Amino acid sequence: MVRAVTEPSTTRAGADPAPASPSPSPAPARRGPVVAALMITMGLAAIDGTIVSTAVPQIVGDLGGLAVFSWLFSGYLLAVTVTLPVYGKLSDTFGRKPVLIAGVVLFVIGSLLCAAAWNMASLIAFRVVQGFGGGALQGTIQTIAADLYPLKERPKIQAKLSSVWAASSVAGPAAGGLLAGYADWRWIFLVNLPVGLLALWLIGRNLVEPARTAARARVRIDWAGALAIFATGALLLTALVQGGVAWPWLSAPSLGLLGGAAVLAGVTVAVERRAAEPIIPGWVWRRRTISAVNLALGALGLLMVAPTVFLPTYAQSVLGLGPIAAGFVLSVMTLSWPVSAAFSNRVYTRIGFRLTAILGISCALLVLLAFPLLPFPGAPWQPALLMLLLGAALGLFQLPLIVGVQSTVPYEERGTTTASVLFCRQVGQSVGAAVFGALANSVLASRLGAAGDLDTLARALAAPASLTAEATDHLRRAVDAAVDYVYLGAAGAAALALLVLLTLAPRRFPVLAEEGERRGAE
Repeated sequence: MVRAVTEPSTTRAGADPAPASPSPSPAPARRGPVVAALMITMGLAAIDGTIVSTAVPQIVGDLGGLAVFSWLFSGYLLAVTVTLPVYGKLSDTFGRKPVLIAGVVLFVIGSLLCAAAWNMASLIAFRVVQGFGGGALQGTIQTIAADLYPLKERPKIQAKLSSVWAASSVAGPAAGGLLAGYADWRWIFLVNLPVGLLALWLIGRNLVEPARTAARARVRIDWAGALAIFATGALLLTALVQGGVAWPWLSAPSLGLLGGAAVLAGVTVAVERRAAEPIIPGWVWRRRTISAVNLALGALGLLMVAPTVFLPTYAQSVLGLGPIAAGFVLSVMTLSWPVSAAFSNRVYTRIGFRLTAILGISCALLVLLAFPLLPFPGAPWQPALLMLLLGAALGLFQLPLIVGVQSTVPYEERGTTTASVLFCRQVGQSVGAAVFGALANSVLASRLGAAGDLDTLARALAAPASLTAEATDHLRRAVDAAVDYVYLGAAGAAALALLVLLTLAPRRFPVLAEEGERRGAE
């Protein structure tokens, strides 16, 4: 049994009232094996986003399709993102366990099909199948973690999941390179089979959920809304991922995709308003807490593009580091992030979720503004130190918002809420990649006096024998300037998140606390 409370000295102004009789959360029995299964499946979803990157030469050499290989990543990202809201609603309707099991099965089937691909088109199609499974994994894992643990213990499990995600993302390229170089690129996908089957066994044997009521069991799924959301997201993400890469931004394909996405967005709103059980209910945006967190974490996705996409190029092209050392400069952020997140509860129990997140994003803003002040070319420890501080700041920002927003909704709304947060973060990353990519290329063009892109310059600087010392220095300074502007753009995204928290987020989150917890357990 749970009851509605607020953080100390708060009111619920601006938030929809929570249902009076929320469903009980799953019993904590046997949650150790369940947590192990969640960490395994989280690792699967995280590593497959990056493991293919270093194996591209071997894959293209075997299957061909150099002109479209980027869809190995784009197709997976698109499928994960557009299915998040659908899986969130399904998990609230039918339970987390069947959705997670279906996601793992689909992911394993997609992996097996990828290993059997006979050309690039088939591999891309099967990566999309993998992404359909990955979308179920990402949202449902976060929701189950919130179901299993009471409010005071949630930072621990979220920090564990963050650690697994960070370690898997960093290890992915190295693992892909080793498998492609010393075995065969198909093993990149085959290794998912035993790991996925182990996760299935642990989930099926140990995860026990509360019984569904008869009314919930008879709910009809809004398939029209699901299709409309999928189509809208597909057009929008395709335009963002391929714009400026496969075709110019102001070309007919970009304008057509963006226009089509706008039309379908209107259709989606109309369909969802008519649906009895919409995939994205209106309360997701009517409640101040949820809408503010969605916007703030969308801005987080936007700013994360700077370190994850552009910092490795900066480390190799400007600092002259090798791929492994460049990866280390980025990986230090993944060390401080989960540690900071794990200790964030000691902060928000004293000052609340909102102020903790404001503290974290304010520190992140200062770190991002400090990056353009680094000397040229500088020493590797300088950006590494900034990334260490950035990870600590973002751990204080992200986890309190996720834990806080999950704690404001009952069991049967938690899947939809979590999926909306992750969906906004994913869309933010896609928008960031498009916007900051265009910004970097614009700076390069102005510095070099001709059209150019960061990838081309990075490849040229990787083989400097054909360049004079003066030309090499000129190119490195151009890359340095481009990345500096990207970090300034990321600082703008951090400022946007700060503005959202200051103006839109309620001063205190309206928490639903389990019966027996101390009032104001925050």
